[in-house]
Amino acid sequence: MPNPDFSKGAAFVQGRYVPIGEAAIPITDWGFLRSDATYDVVTVWDGAFFRIDAHLERFLRSCRRWRLDPGLTPAQITEVLAQCVRLSGLRASYVEMICTRGQPPWGSRDPRLAVNQFYAFAVPYVWIANAEQREKGLHLMVSDVQRIPAASVDPTAKNYHWNDLTMGLLGALDAGADSVLLVDASGNVVEGPGFNVFCVRNGTLVTPNEGMLEGVSRRTVIEIAQSLGLTLQARAVPADELRTADEVFISTSGGGVLPVTRVDGRAIGDAMPGPITRRLVQTYWDWHADPAYSLAINYSN
Repeated sequence: MPNPDFSKGAAFVQGRYVPIGEAAIPITDWGFLRSDATYDVVTVWDGAFFRIDAHLERFLRSCRRWRLDPGLTPAQITEVLAQCVRLSGLRASYVEMICTRGQPPWGSRDPRLAVNQFYAFAVPYVWIANAEQREKGLHLMVSDVQRIPAASVDPTAKNYHWNDLTMGLLGALDAGADSVLLVDASGNVVEGPGFNVFCVRNGTLVTPNEGMLEGVSRRTVIEIAQSLGLTLQARAVPADELRTADEVFISTSGGGVLPVTRVDGRAIGDAMPGPITRRLVQTYWDWHADPAYSLAINYSN
């Protein structure tokens, strides 16, 4: 048998490592049938995990929130993720860990009887904005689609309940925007598909404080702001406040800090990435080289 080709990515499925193109889960797994799962994404940059401790902490907290058990310790999960990256040889990678409900005995609908399953994979690094968008800024649309209320699905625990985000994104793309922001029942912006949002008004950073996932990249931006002595407010952000802000940017593992230069077709500032955004972009990537936030992967094992 020829050696498996991991060059496009590697996955951990049912206790073994397989090329990403061969990775699959049973069709009867409730993670597929009911979106009954949690996950987290950590990135690899220059051969090192960025903030893996924070991602593991959130992943295991999400597992507890949804009453799931990955069956592995943080150290064991780290090694599985590292092996996926190691097999692929990727130096810049998007690495996902997943815990699904699995399947209860056939005929039962009792989720307590299901055997939870852990999966993981590493693929080439994923940017949610192309090179031109990263340089000139994104165009976001504020959708009238409301984010699932926190009383129904806790947004601070990662989940695959994305239909509201997907419908909002489709509407934004159809209207010519690059991506979308959803609102809560009061018309405050909360988050987009896979990212948090910030705006700058009179030198003060402002970001929503509820109704959204508290992203690790969001946490990083907040910590960077504190280290730079910038004033930050976490509070409700009405859509009109975002549209009239001096600067707008998003934070995501799929690109870090990404500038936004138009909201609903309206220019933000001078329609170019602002000075605070540019400073945060630079510092965000500088922190990737700081051993306090990175964990180097041994590719020789």
